[in-house]
Amino acid sequence: MEKNVYLYRVSSWLKHRLTARNTGGHGVHSPYLFEWVRMVMSDKNAYYAWQAIEVLRSELLHDTREVEFVDFGSGGKNGKEAKKRQGYKTKKQVCDIANGSLAKKKYAQLLARLVGWLRENGERNGERGGLTVVELGTSLGITTAYMAAMDSRNRIVSYEGCPAVAEIAMANWEKLGLENVECRVGELTIDSLQEAVDSLQKIDVAFIDANHTYEATLTYFNALASRVHDKSVIVLDDIHYNEEMERAWKAICADERVTSTIDLYQMGMVFFDPHYWHRNYKMNI
Repeated sequence: MEKNVYLYRVSSWLKHRLTARNTGGHGVHSPYLFEWVRMVMSDKNAYYAWQAIEVLRSELLHDTREVEFVDFGSGGKNGKEAKKRQGYKTKKQVCDIANGSLAKKKYAQLLARLVGWLRENGERNGERGGLTVVELGTSLGITTAYMAAMDSRNRIVSYEGCPAVAEIAMANWEKLGLENVECRVGELTIDSLQEAVDSLQKIDVAFIDANHTYEATLTYFNALASRVHDKSVIVLDDIHYNEEMERAWKAICADERVTSTIDLYQMGMVFFDPHYWHRNYKMNI
């Protein structure tokens, strides 16, 4: 990582730490978001299925198999660098892919709790079916597994650009006995994403961890937002990854369809319930 990129990220992290709340829900005026803080962010209970997922994560972090890795611009120091690398092929060890792309345990478990909480809320409101969860950026399938393991009735649709990585992810889900995940492989274009979203009746949860550029992130968000409802949540990873991601996050926070956001530094949560006052929160997790 170049020195100026490192300094940018350190500066961004410090700003967040100085302005974010260390909260157990205090200062959150929406009862719904207060419950989210208590039941999702502050919950420390572990679920039985998580142990097997973490064993698999450990195996991937030590996996020296070499695969052909196709870069569709998901990484890079900035937007221009990401665009240059789109479609770039190289050989990578699985352990290097795991080190560079897997979400940390606490964030993967945060997503799992979010899915579980929304499912429980749906049951309380008389909804019998599972959630529809869309993930942009499967990687090796660990975060996908966390969300899928919360309820077999949930449908997880995950998109991965690199065929070799997608193949490993699907093998991982098979090891874990997860049958409610569908992986769609190939580069996400505006047309292919919109076509895929249009095929879904609704989106309850979406997780965006794909191309880290301003243009791509807003394209993803706008496509997914066309299928959300009042109780949907869109989660974006790496919202402070670079200047373009921070600019995209600010644009999303200002979007008139959005009613509340929570900035956890690593991730951003976007809510759409029109009963909330529009408020953008910063919190430490």
